[in-house]
Amino acid sequence: MLKFQGKTALITGSGTGIGQAIAKRFVENGASVIILGRRREPLDETSTMLEKIISEKNSGASVRIFSGVDVSDELPMNNMFEALKNDNVTVDFIINNAGVSGPVTCFANAPMEDFKSTIGIHLTGTFWGSVQALKVMKTGGKIITISTFFTEERPLEQRPYRFRSPYTAAQGAKNRLAELMSWELTDKGIISIATNPGPVHSDRIYKTVYPKAAAEFMRVSGFEDLVPTEVDAASKELLPLLGEDENVIKDGIVKAAEKLANGKDVSKLTKTFTNLLNKIQTIAEKVQNNTSHMIANQEFLAQGQVSESVLNLCDDEIAKILNGKVIPGDRVFYPVKPHIGTTTPGVHQPDFAGKAVVFTIDATDKVDAERVEFLAQHVEKNGGKVACFISQSTPKDLQEYISSKFHAHVVDIKNSEEIAKWLNTARTNIGEILGVIHVTGKLPETSKLTDLSRAEWDTLTEKFISTPANVAQRALEQFVPGGSKDPRLYKDAKGSIMIIGPDLPIGRKVTGTQRAQVEVFRGALRPFTTTVNQELSDVLKSQIRLFTVFPGSVTGSEPDNKRIAEAFNFLVSDSSSSSSEVTFCVDELR
Repeated sequence: MLKFQGKTALITGSGTGIGQAIAKRFVENGASVIILGRRREPLDETSTMLEKIISEKNSGASVRIFSGVDVSDELPMNNMFEALKNDNVTVDFIINNAGVSGPVTCFANAPMEDFKSTIGIHLTGTFWGSVQALKVMKTGGKIITISTFFTEERPLEQRPYRFRSPYTAAQGAKNRLAELMSWELTDKGIISIATNPGPVHSDRIYKTVYPKAAAEFMRVSGFEDLVPTEVDAASKELLPLLGEDENVIKDGIVKAAEKLANGKDVSKLTKTFTNLLNKIQTIAEKVQNNTSHMIANQEFLAQGQVSESVLNLCDDEIAKILNGKVIPGDRVFYPVKPHIGTTTPGVHQPDFAGKAVVFTIDATDKVDAERVEFLAQHVEKNGGKVACFISQSTPKDLQEYISSKFHAHVVDIKNSEEIAKWLNTARTNIGEILGVIHVTGKLPETSKLTDLSRAEWDTLTEKFISTPANVAQRALEQFVPGGSKDPRLYKDAKGSIMIIGPDLPIGRKVTGTQRAQVEVFRGALRPFTTTVNQELSDVLKSQIRLFTVFPGSVTGSEPDNKRIAEAFNFLVSDSSSSSSEVTFCVDELR
C-alpha cells in the first residue's frame, strides 16, 4: 500500500510550479488531490498528468479541480469548502502554496493596492483557507504553509529582500501564523507547520523576479540619457522579450522605441533600449549568480525537492515532532547584519524647536492614548510642535481625550490621499516635519484568531500591516516630494518615521497563544522595516530611516513610554542613519 493511499490533499496554487510538483508527489504516494487556482487551462493540464500517474499506480485515487479560485477572494473559497463538506470529503492535508511575486520595486514606488493585494494572497489567503478547511478536517489533519527564506525563520533574525517589501511582510506574518495555528488548533488535534524553501528553479524567479529587480536598479539610477520614468516605461515593454529568439527581441525593441519615442530619434532610442535590455539581463544573471554563491553547492532547489520536503512534513511522526515550527528548507547562507535591538543608544536630548512631529493614531485603548500623550508632551517640552491625526476607528472617548490636549483631527488614515492631505496641512501650518510617528494600538483581545470572521481578520491586517505601510509611504512622499517617480531625489534626504506597536500582552499569566497572536502582526512589520531600510540606505543612498518599536516584554511587564521617547530621540539624531538595527524591543531588559 502506498504511504498516503486513502488520504486527500488540497494544494492551493497547484496548476503550475511548486504546487503542481507537490500534487504530483502526493498522487505518486497514493493520495487523492484537490487542485485549485485562478486559471482553468493549467489545472486541466495538471489533472491529465495526475490522472495518468494514478492509473499507473492503480491507487484508486482521484483528482478534483476548482478553477477560478483566488485564495484572497472570500466567496470562492467559502463555496469550495462548502462543496467539499456537502460531498462528505475529508481533507487530511492542506498545503498553503498559492502566491505571487508582488511588486518588485522600492517601497516608495510600490502602489498601495498592489501592496494590499500581495498581503491578501499570501497572508489572508493562508489564514482564510486554513480556517475554512477546518470544516472538512479531522483530528490528525495537517496544515503545511510554504513561505520563503527571504523573510524570517526566527523573530530575531531578519533577512531583508530589497524591492519586495509587501512580499516579505506577508511571508513573515505567514511564518508566525503557522506558529499561532499550532496553539489554537491543538484542541482539534490539527498540526500546523511552515517551511521556508530557498531559491527554486522556476519561471517566476528567472523571468519575473530577477529581471524586475535588475530593471529597478536601472530605474533608480537612470540609464544613459533615460530618466527613471523613461527607464520604467521601457522596462515594461522590454522585459517580456527576455527568453525570446533574436529576431523577436529585435522587433520588440524597435516597436518599444517607436511607441515611447515621444519626439526622440527612434533609431537612437532603439540602440539605447538594446543596451538597457542587455544591462538588465546582465544584472539579473549577476543577482542569480550572487545568490547561488551563498549556497554550498551553488545549486538552487528543484521543485521536486520542495515537494519532497512537504510530504516529509506530512508524515505522522515527523509532524508531531515539528508541530508549530518554521522549518528552514533553503540551504542558503545569507549574511545579514543585526537588525533587531533592545534599547536604543543614548543620545543628547535633541532640540525640536521650529520642527513638527506628526502622530497618526489608531488607538485601541486608554493605554494607547496615554502613550500618545506622553510622547507628544515630550516633543512639546523640547520645543517642537505636534499634530495628531486620529483614525476614525479609534473609540470616541479616546478621540476626545487626545483632541482635548493637542491639535488634532479625526481622519481616514486608511486613505492614502487623506493622509497626504493632512501631512501637507501640518507642514504648511506648523512647520517642517521632523518625524512621523504611527501608533498601531494594541491587538484587541480575542480568544482565538482562527475564530474570527473574515471581516474581523481583514480589519486586523489593515490596522497592523496596511495602514502602517500606507502612513510610512505617505511620509516618504512628504520628505522627498516626487521621489517615487525620480528615486535620485532620495540621495542624502533626511526624515524619520517610527511605527509603534503592537504591544506584547501584560501580566504574569500571559499564555503562549496570546503572545503568538501578537507575533503574527509583529512578524509582518519586522521584515517590512528591515527591507525598507535596506532600500533607503543601500539603494537610494538616503538618510531617511524607518524604525519600528515593539513595546512590552516576553515576561509580561508593563511597557515604559520613556524608552520609546528615547528611541525617537535616537531616530532623529545623526547617528541613526548608520545603525543597522532598525527594530527595537525597548522593554526587553534584564
